[in-house]
Amino acid sequence: MQTSISEKYLDTAQGREADAILRSCVHCGFCTATCPTYQLLGDELDGPRGRIYLIKQLLEGEAVSTRTQLHLDRCLTCRACETTCPSGVRYGRLVDIGRALVEHEVPRPPLQRFMRYLLRKVVAYPRRVAPLLFTAQALRPLLPAVLRRKVPARPKRTPWPQQTQARRMLVLAGCVQSVATPQTNAAAARVLNRLGIQLINAPGAGCCGAVSHHLSAHEEGLDFMRRNIDAWWPFIEQGIEAILVTASGCGAVVKDYGHLLAHDPAYADKAQRVSALARDISEVLRDADLSGVGLRRQPQKVAFHSPCTLQHGQQLDGVVESILTRAGFTLTEVADAHLCCGSAGTYSILQPELSQRLLANKLAALDNGDPEVIATANIGCQMHLASKADRPVRHWIELLDEAMR
Repeated sequence: MQTSISEKYLDTAQGREADAILRSCVHCGFCTATCPTYQLLGDELDGPRGRIYLIKQLLEGEAVSTRTQLHLDRCLTCRACETTCPSGVRYGRLVDIGRALVEHEVPRPPLQRFMRYLLRKVVAYPRRVAPLLFTAQALRPLLPAVLRRKVPARPKRTPWPQQTQARRMLVLAGCVQSVATPQTNAAAARVLNRLGIQLINAPGAGCCGAVSHHLSAHEEGLDFMRRNIDAWWPFIEQGIEAILVTASGCGAVVKDYGHLLAHDPAYADKAQRVSALARDISEVLRDADLSGVGLRRQPQKVAFHSPCTLQHGQQLDGVVESILTRAGFTLTEVADAHLCCGSAGTYSILQPELSQRLLANKLAALDNGDPEVIATANIGCQMHLASKADRPVRHWIELLDEAMR
């Protein structure tokens, strides 16, 4: 694609990066075939190719409006288009840049600004999420059915192994997951403990930075990343083997720390090291020998929802499915497994109508094989699916943990 970027943007690192991404696009349109919002709306501007043109117009100095902002807001950043793209266009990075630039050019209405500010200042902080969630859980029986299903049941606390192992890995506690489903990391710790790996929480680590970053508060997001690096660095210097992430959305961001902080002389090298150490838990278990951990063959039928951040963001499609199959679970067929469930971080709150349509389609596909349980690999997807599902929705590592008991 030919570009003529205005000097206003060409003199900036973001502008030059966006220009390079735009030039790699051959506008073939293959991406539209796998774009969830294009499939729902049938509007070229609600597909990757159309949004690329909108960002190109912005960078070339043409006027942008609330209409531009709306089409970019509607993007799930699921990155299915990246999996499809024959030219390797880094669309996810391009749309992050485009949104941030439009945010400066097009003022949002006060209510929108407040909602986005509130999400950034609450969701990313476990100590702020916890009292709100606990209050909602206490009032859950009194809530209308529609709201009741959106509040996750109070989790059952499960033990964290105390053994010291020769192999050690850090784990990202995260923000919402650490409060809503703490049993996920506890299950991961038990599974790895049986394989001779000790999982360690680093005091001071928290949100991966995704919430702020995807709401165009990039500097705020980078501060979360720096804080995590500072919390992890003493363990890295001690020779920690990996930084494990059980929420695929967070994993995709942590693996990108090296790129996002490449401009920061104080953190660039450390961020590269963190990205190199980051692993989704499925990557650790993919090559592990599970034969000696007392696996019991499971009669359960499982429908696995592969989050976009796992299959498109981290390119780990099929890895969890292979682990569950080795563990003896029967996986059902899921049509259009590449499509987003509509969670997409804060998307389900900011774009509820589209999110609910995507959720209905995804649940229909998952339910088609009549599974006993739906499994996934990301806290956002898990809570979103559970809000409407007629069967349990769990993190897949919990199923593996139970199969090993």
